[in-house]
Amino acid sequence: MTMTMTIGVKVNTGKPLVAIVGRANVGKSSLFNSIVGQRTAIVEDLPGTTRDRLYADTSWEGKGFTLIDTGGLEIKPSTPMSQSIKEQVEAALAEADVLLFVVDVREGLTASDWDIAERLRRSSVRVILVGNKADDPRHDLLAAEFNRLGCGEPITVSAHHGRNVHDMLDRVAALLPLFPEIPPQPDIMKVAIVGRPNVGKSMLLNAILGEERAIVSEVPGTTRDSLDTMYRLGENPVLLIDTAGMRRRGQIKAGIEHYSVLRTVRAIARSDVSVLVIDGSEGVTAQDLHIAGYIHDAYKGTAILVNKWDLVSEEFRQTVAQQIQERFKFVAYAPVMFISAKLRQGIELILPQAERVWRERQLQVPEETLAEFLEQALAHHGPPRSGTKELKVYSLAQAGTNPPTFTFSVNDPELVHFSYRRYLENSLRQSYGYYGSPLFLTFRKRRRARSGTIRPGKES
Repeated sequence: MTMTMTIGVKVNTGKPLVAIVGRANVGKSSLFNSIVGQRTAIVEDLPGTTRDRLYADTSWEGKGFTLIDTGGLEIKPSTPMSQSIKEQVEAALAEADVLLFVVDVREGLTASDWDIAERLRRSSVRVILVGNKADDPRHDLLAAEFNRLGCGEPITVSAHHGRNVHDMLDRVAALLPLFPEIPPQPDIMKVAIVGRPNVGKSMLLNAILGEERAIVSEVPGTTRDSLDTMYRLGENPVLLIDTAGMRRRGQIKAGIEHYSVLRTVRAIARSDVSVLVIDGSEGVTAQDLHIAGYIHDAYKGTAILVNKWDLVSEEFRQTVAQQIQERFKFVAYAPVMFISAKLRQGIELILPQAERVWRERQLQVPEETLAEFLEQALAHHGPPRSGTKELKVYSLAQAGTNPPTFTFSVNDPELVHFSYRRYLENSLRQSYGYYGSPLFLTFRKRRRARSGTIRPGKES
């Protein structure tokens, strides 16, 4: 099966690209959020908070474009992380049609601003100089010195308060190139890569894509924004969502990590299939189970990737395999793959497995087939009794797909014991598959509005 990566090729995006660049802590992420109209980028009064490219589709005056937020640019990086950020910014520059060069009018012109301006003047991309943090009209006078940068007359804005942002967007719209309309795309598979910090999620994404799309570092917590990447698996497009690592609640610091965890939970919610990456050299941890619980409770397709398998001794491999079998019982439907992102071992199996999970989530069982299934299931294992009361199951219908949802009509939902619900779920899985996906079962009282819902893994 052939795999080709499509991100970064302008002709395939369907929209012009606008990149926000500048040195650290000038308000690039605040401007990004102001334009997009929601809190999409992490905002913090700490240099270096945004480190990877962050994309969002938006529009102004009927002109659609993709906005790119970037990390603080250092032309002469002083650390390996700064070098990685520079490479990411350079990649954004190569993709962009218009650049928003952001400076801080209250802090004034700096040497870093000069260095970045020199770099941008060598680019053929159109540049709009944005003097941010001009919260008051009196601050507009402070922008005059930035004319010396040779990047055009600055427009003063306050990203925090939204001042003059509309005027800035008018300039952007005037510079946007015309792109041909692309017909609406069919629903595509969305795969989230999730896991606790430093288990190798970004390295895994890079191994799949074959390029340094996300920054890879030995420092835990490097990726803190969710990153969307379009990919092609054979003839089918796939949306890959790389996420920040999730720590236990007691270890989540206020600010940056708080928003990272929320974003990871949202990434799971956006996905069809969530790929849980664990560190095989450490075995199964409580936090791995916690994240699997998030996926399970969201009724998403699941695959478990045991990464760094090349670092695991033969003796410990048996221990890890046993841990997975025992501790992941509540997601026993999830396929397990043992891989090494660093050595690219097993990488070619991941997306085909995710695609299988996704396709089986779309399965619609014919109504007559379900009636036959229910008759056989009840004959094999009759409903339980509770004292003098006996559960009666009258009918079964499939209420939806992705997630597969089944509704049982019963005499009293409160009589559905957890073990019998589990029996019905396992029977459905044995008959129809639903590989790698939880089933959402509802039990409704016949002839009355009152209904009960039993969620997989939860007792009634």
